Amino acid sequence: MPAPFVSVRDLCMDFGDTTVLSNVSFEIPEGEILGVIGRSGTGKSVLMHLLRGVEDPPTKGSIVYHMAACDRCSFMDVQSRAGTRCPKCGGELVAVDVDLWDEKSNGMKSRVMNRTAIMFQRTFALYGDDRVIENVLHALDDIRYPPEQAVNRAADLIDQVKLSHRMMHIARDLSGGEKQRVVLARQLAKEPALLFADEPTGTLDPETARLVHAMLTEAAERNRMGMMVTSHFSQVIEDMADRAMLLADGGIAAIGSPRDVIGSFSREYEEIGAVEPPELGEKILAARDVTKRYVSADRGMVRAVNSVTFDVAKKEIFGIIGKSGAGKTTLSQIIAGIIEPTSGEMNILIGDDWVDMTKPGITERGRAKEYIGLLHQEYDLFPHRTVLDNLTDSIGLEFPKELAQRKAISTLVMAGFSAEKARAILPRYPGELSNGERHRVALAQVLIREPLLVILDEPTGTMDPVTKQDVKHSILNARDEMGETFVVVSHDIDFVRDICDRLALMRGGKILSIGPAAEVLAQVSEDESHD
Repeated sequence: MPAPFVSVRDLCMDFGDTTVLSNVSFEIPEGEILGVIGRSGTGKSVLMHLLRGVEDPPTKGSIVYHMAACDRCSFMDVQSRAGTRCPKCGGELVAVDVDLWDEKSNGMKSRVMNRTAIMFQRTFALYGDDRVIENVLHALDDIRYPPEQAVNRAADLIDQVKLSHRMMHIARDLSGGEKQRVVLARQLAKEPALLFADEPTGTLDPETARLVHAMLTEAAERNRMGMMVTSHFSQVIEDMADRAMLLADGGIAAIGSPRDVIGSFSREYEEIGAVEPPELGEKILAARDVTKRYVSADRGMVRAVNSVTFDVAKKEIFGIIGKSGAGKTTLSQIIAGIIEPTSGEMNILIGDDWVDMTKPGITERGRAKEYIGLLHQEYDLFPHRTVLDNLTDSIGLEFPKELAQRKAISTLVMAGFSAEKARAILPRYPGELSNGERHRVALAQVLIREPLLVILDEPTGTMDPVTKQDVKHSILNARDEMGETFVVVSHDIDFVRDICDRLALMRGGKILSIGPAAEVLAQVSEDESHD
């Protein structure tokens, strides 16, 4: 059994009157990959922040890192290396126990934190205008890596995440899965003893996600690195973890083998079957030969969207699926009027008028954009504004307080909250919510503007199965009660199977197949459809 690396004892965390963690105790051995699973709001991200030593201190309890500290420089390693020579300066590594949140450990705390790294969910944290190798070189520069050795080290790291064929590409031109692997290379540059991966593949298609999982586990083994992975998805834990922990109601509900813990988690919810689609109305969106081309210094002429034609009916839930880099997000941004296509038409019905989104001006795209809502996978909430303010500010109108609260609560219910929970979170700030809760508030930000058409870009990327069901029913409710129309861009095959009336399968910027959801999914390869 490896030596203990982190010991967590009686950890408690309260936010006001809300208890998020209560008397949580566990250990992480050296080199272990620990998977943490649970519903939104169960404290997974809070626990990870506490172990990283960032944000607010715990209400009670301790987090002790068992390390080996150099007696000459600031380098630290795992405690099993105590008694050996420091690889940086040749000093002796001496065993130390660092209580991360003890004020007397301040000097040691920063040294411990320098041996950790994190991959955040839903953000790729890259220099978008720089090349892949430049992004990795920036990370090496941050840790003062010897400049004369940096290029070779960067190339080694890029090779380790199997992106040598993208080394000179501009970061913004990469697919989501490729961007996440660059993020991994940047974190590995720091040579962490412990890597935190917070929903690292929630927005990636299943095939790309499995590739990133393999990259992470291979990196952990190659670099003798421990890892804590949080996820709502059992497949992530099953693919990666040596041991798993289920959080529920502020405590550890189960800890042990991934299979046993996933079994405990799965028993917490029941999937709800597909709903019979209603009778659809007339067309509300008509795309004709839409193409988006751009020139890349590395790749030449890129056809992100290539002569795409489709219609969406009123009250329809229309899905666009495909692997990372298929062109789904670019197409959704054209529908929303954020980017202009190179050619073709994107018409939307406003009242009795067809408006072409490809034409600028207040009577064309400017008029239509007001009635189209987009929730992008890289959404943002104002951190210093309450949930109520975030929602009402997004409308851009002054409301009497009572009406603003009423409107906000009804919209939060549409986004998957109970009415009681909706009332409770109105005065809270985004940082006091779980990641899943923040996502639903961002969805409510879109719905509160009463759009005719809502585009959801990866709406379930970081949601647990129970929350997915809530969101599914909120979307169906918005469709049934308000006549809302949705375009859902997703990798989540189970979700689109459950909720979409029709699907378009994209690959290489083209629509390969379009039709009823069941028929299109039957054509998707096993690799794409098996989560």
